[in-house]
This record gives sequence, C-alpha cells and structure tokens, in this order.
Amino acid sequence: MSSKLKVAGWVALGAVAGALATMQLQANARSSLSPLPLEEMQQLAAVFGIVKSDYVEPVDEKKLINDAIGGMVSGLDPHSQFFDRKSFKEFREGTTGKFVGVGIEIGMEDGLVKIVSPIEGSPAFRAGLKSGDLISRIDDTAVRGLTIDQAVKKMRGEPATKVSLTIFRKAENRSFPVTIVREEIKVQSVRAKIVEPGYAWIRVSQFQERTVDDFARKLEEIYKQEPKLKGLVLDLRNDPGGLLEGAVAVSSAFLPRDVEVVSTNGQVPESKASYKASPDDYRRRSSDDPLKHLPVALKTVPLVVLVNEGSASASEIVAGALQDHHRATLMGAQTFGKGSVQTVRQLGPETALKITTARYYTPSGRSIQAKGIVPDVMLDETAEGNVFAALRMREADLEKHLANGPEEDAARLKAREEARAKLEAEFAKRAEPPKPLPEFGSTEDFPLLQALNQLKGQPVVASKTAAERKAEAKAE
Repeated sequence: MSSKLKVAGWVALGAVAGALATMQLQANARSSLSPLPLEEMQQLAAVFGIVKSDYVEPVDEKKLINDAIGGMVSGLDPHSQFFDRKSFKEFREGTTGKFVGVGIEIGMEDGLVKIVSPIEGSPAFRAGLKSGDLISRIDDTAVRGLTIDQAVKKMRGEPATKVSLTIFRKAENRSFPVTIVREEIKVQSVRAKIVEPGYAWIRVSQFQERTVDDFARKLEEIYKQEPKLKGLVLDLRNDPGGLLEGAVAVSSAFLPRDVEVVSTNGQVPESKASYKASPDDYRRRSSDDPLKHLPVALKTVPLVVLVNEGSASASEIVAGALQDHHRATLMGAQTFGKGSVQTVRQLGPETALKITTARYYTPSGRSIQAKGIVPDVMLDETAEGNVFAALRMREADLEKHLANGPEEDAARLKAREEARAKLEAEFAKRAEPPKPLPEFGSTEDFPLLQALNQLKGQPVVASKTAAERKAEAKAE
C-alpha cells in the first residue's frame, strides 16, 4: 500500500485506543495473592544476571527491570501498560486535557502536518496560524517522513521554550517561518454550534477532566441562542474515550435521573459496580453537580448520536446507554468495540500501572468487547460511499485483545486484507489520490447532514453496503 493511502486512512481514524480509565492512584496489593512461582522467579533472576554480566555492552539495571515489567504487562492485553516517568507524565496530560505546546489541533495531508484548528487563545492562535495551514518543518527537522505522534512530540516541550515552524499557506501559495513560545495549553474537548435555526451540533472529541464542565457550558450557550431547540446532534465520531465519570455525566444529561448508565464486572470486588444517572456517580469529590443548570428540555429534545469505527470506550458507553434507553437514534458506523475498564494504580511518585480490571456492560446487559455498538441507521462517510472504512483498525484487530480465538483472528485478518487490497486497487485507477474527509461539523459533513434529516423527519441516505460485523468474542 502506498504511504499516502496509509496516512489518509489512519488520520481519518484519529485515536482509536483510548482507555476507559478509573483513576485509583494507589499501590495496595491484594491480600489473597497466591504464592509466587519459585522456579520461574529464579529463572527471571538468572536471566537478569546473565544480561547484566554477559551482554555486549553495559546495560542499566533500572532499565532492565522496567523493560521486564513492561513486557509482563503488555502480554496481557492491548490496553494494560506500565508507565515509566515519561509515559506517566504523558498519560496524566492526556486525562487532564493540559499539556505544554503551541496549541493546535492537527491531522496530516500529503505527508505534512495540517492545522485543523488553532486552539483559541493559544500561542499558535496569537501567531496567526490558520486552519488549513501545513507545517513542513519543525525546528531543523523536515516533517515529511514523521508520524503524527513524532511531530506532536517535537512541538511539545517545556514552558517558555521556543519552537520554529515552517508554514505553507496554500491559499496564498507561500511558505514562511514562525517562532512560537510554548506554554501550557488547555485542550478543548467539546465543540458546539447552531447549524441552522432550531438545530444544534455538539461534539465530544475525548473524555477528559474538563470535558463535563465544558460540555455543560456549551449546552447552556446553545439554549441561550435557541431556547426552543428542535433537535440536537451529539457527535462522538473518532472519540477514543477517556474517564468513566465523564461518560456517565454526558449520558446523564439526557437520561432520566437514577437510571443505569453502565455496569462493570471483574475479579476484584471494587470492579463490580453499577453507575447511574446521578450526581453521586459522576461528580468529582467535593465538587458541585456540573449539570445542575442545564435546561429541563434537554431530557426530551430529539437527539441523534453520530458514531463511527473510531468511537471507543467511554464514547461507546454513552452511545450504548442512550440506545438501550431509547433516548436517541444512533447513526453512523459500528463502533470500535473496546468494552474493558482500566484502573491506574500508582507504584511510586512517578510510575504507575494501568491494568484492565473489568468489562463494562450497557444497561441491557450487552458486552460490546470486540464487537462494538451497532447504530440504528448505518451511514457512509460520504455521499459517494465509504472512503477509508476498510483501513480502520478496531478492538478485534488488536493483538491479545480479550476473548478471541486464533481461528477467528485468521478469518478476520484475511477479510481485512482482502478489503484493503480492493480499496487500494480502486484508488490506483483514480487520476488523483482520495481527498481527506471533510471536517466534522462542516457544511460538507455527509453524516451530519443525514442526522439533521433524521431530526427533521426528512429522507435519510442510509448505507447500502455496510452490514453488522458479528462479535468475534466468544460468549461467556
């Protein structure tokens, strides 16, 4: 497959492996642990000694131990992870919605970093960077050839440090340098607007610590502009998930009080729980109910939820709860299928373990692990059909995902490769590479237009090719 096709496919997906995390920062071990296997522990110590003494060059003991821990945890499933100092810092930045950088939402286009939107008030915003600008160099490094994660790491850094970006502005057909001083950025995980009189769109791109407060504020602003709102579109496409309480709160905004939103079940007693549409289950300690000022009309306003293959974890909880309680019409594509809960247990001041502790279940008792949520109305990405759907990775495609057998893995991978080859052959016949999908919420956003038609009672162009993908997970 061409590199251009790969880039287009993965960027269209966005982040797909967001953790549904409960933040229990503790280091307490269970008292009922069985005795350690002595022979295997001796082997581990022997290997450590051999590597330490016989390897071709000296190795750091701490690194060896960290690598051993990391290998132990990564062998469990795709979402369990050992956090060293650096990765734990990055994880905390991801859940708080704060990081040090220049302040841009990005994608990739033709091998360059594309600015989707500068975050309002950020250094990039003040420097005059615009949506659609392309970044060709970061300091002395050419962007072409970098992954999007590598580009992000080069733009992040310490507060008050400088980074030089070379910008290509297509509208003006010119390149120019910009030097930006990094500072702490607060990520905007919620966007909203009135798309036309009587109808609004609100998008949640990730469930972070600030998401619920931002979500409530945006909804209040919508109702100030449209007190008699006729319909609302909740956009969860490419939302990789995040914090459990955020998913419970967003669901609670639309559901009757005290109905179940999600339940969890695992090996340890604290993993067996039911979360309801109640402030006690979603507000943070010693904080007020962030939803208390929302209008009562929000409980009954006609609602459409947009999802796709990149909707994972916490966003699947919201979609499943609203679908099971018949509160919304789900439209789009079958979701990612991440039906597990990760708990973060701090091991030391700067290290932690993120470990899968439970499966979660929708109010009707569905486990969506390795299957996902099937929308009520299947939609294509564009009016011409799906462009990148065959390229998108899902939970069932991840190595060592929960509850799957090797025969099913082989069949699924074969089908995926056949779909990939077919798509590549179609693109090879075209004179030009496929265009990136329109920005979510734009006037060219085909699924959003169909959602609005659904709310208005007008004809909807449903997909003629998309079909439900059956669960790869074995019934338990």
